[in-house]
Amino acid sequence: QVLAFEIKNNLAQSLYYYAKRTVDYFLSILLFLLLIFPMLIISLLIKLSSPGPAILKQERIGKNRKTFICYNFRTMYNNADERLDKILAKDPRAKEEWEKHWKLKNDPRVIPLGKFLRRSSLDEIPQLINVLKGEMSLVGPRPYLEREWEWLKDSSETIHSVPPGITGLWQVSGRSNASYHQRLELDAWYVRNWNLWLDIMILIKTVSTVLKREGAG
Repeated sequence: QVLAFEIKNNLAQSLYYYAKRTVDYFLSILLFLLLIFPMLIISLLIKLSSPGPAILKQERIGKNRKTFICYNFRTMYNNADERLDKILAKDPRAKEEWEKHWKLKNDPRVIPLGKFLRRSSLDEIPQLINVLKGEMSLVGPRPYLEREWEWLKDSSETIHSVPPGITGLWQVSGRSNASYHQRLELDAWYVRNWNLWLDIMILIKTVSTVLKREGAG
């Protein structure tokens, strides 16, 4: 559940922001070096299992609402958008689920290997490159898509005052089981109440959540 305490410091203060970025940078270098060979193996398996690139590049909204290219391992078929449109047009329940969560529990767009990558959160490893480039943090709000702007614009001033994160408060508070509105609330709460100890707790909880595969999808 949501971590039930309030913290007074926040990322609007330069000292705390740069302390967070320093931790991000050094931890990301360490993780990248440890994971470079698994990344190469995953890339090869994706290429062998489905036509298309191993790395998916998507435009996301970053700090100060500047867009950047976010990296993920590809977990869907190349014609994923076409498949989604057909599903939503034919299945009212799927449409309702999509409008509430922006995800489908049994998503036919996902390749077989992609299901494992998503459950284990391995699909997000390439985002370490974004962290090293200064576009993302290890912990932060979700990297939202431009098409989501209409739903998140009222929360944007807070959420987009910091770089988005590979993991965050909503991921360890139910992950894909959280509604879209709950995700926005948790992201805004995180920014307003940040300190380094909160990041450490979220990272520890993320490891636990991934190992247990709680709410992944």
